[in-house]
Amino acid sequence: MEGTRTFLDVKEYPDAEVQRDQVLTLEEWQEKWVSRKIGFHQEQGHKLLKKHLDTFLKGGNGLRVFFPLCGKAVEMKWFADLGHSVVGVEISELGIREFFTEQNLSYSEEPITEIPGAKVFKSSKGNISLYCCNLFDLPRANIGKFDRIWDRGALVAVNPGDRERYVDVVLSLTRKGFHYLLAILSYDPTKYAGPPFYVPDAEVKKLFGSLCNIHCLEKVDVFEELHKSWGIDYIVEKLYLCTEK
Repeated sequence: MEGTRTFLDVKEYPDAEVQRDQVLTLEEWQEKWVSRKIGFHQEQGHKLLKKHLDTFLKGGNGLRVFFPLCGKAVEMKWFADLGHSVVGVEISELGIREFFTEQNLSYSEEPITEIPGAKVFKSSKGNISLYCCNLFDLPRANIGKFDRIWDRGALVAVNPGDRERYVDVVLSLTRKGFHYLLAILSYDPTKYAGPPFYVPDAEVKKLFGSLCNIHCLEKVDVFEELHKSWGIDYIVEKLYLCTEK
């Protein structure tokens, strides 16, 4: 156990700028879905979200929950089944359709008039709405404000140079008293260029600190066989809860 504790407290890589110029286009993300390079998808859902669900929801009923860069996250169905309203945004129409198919949910689709070429997919019950568009275009669709945000695979996927803009957009969608649950990854960014990108603790504080209280709920070793192909020898996931100051 002693070794594990030391490992999880490993010093962060000192140069947070090492991935700053890394860029993936929206087309490249769409291609990942077509070519099935979606190792980021978790079929069983996120273990730390399950573990800290009560802390995240804090007893709220009928909450509006936002999933930025949602993919086909199974947790969207979890929240809907608990009586909450879910809104996600995802650039891949394929990913959105797979979500509804795999969760056995009937749905409709319609154009988003404010965003040319974009669509919104809605479950027949009306409790899940997934917007197929660029996240940075989303505020134009007047989607309202949210009580909860589950950010797993979003901040770590946004191009590092766009992080401030991303956080500005997402926090602009929050209601008073919001809870923002954020999962980030720590590894040696000189050995792997991303995505998912490395987000140091200092950057979390820089991005969220002016508007949020930030609390690290847990750190876990998430190193798996697939990470060896990235050229890294450790990867730690950190779960933060950001609340309104």
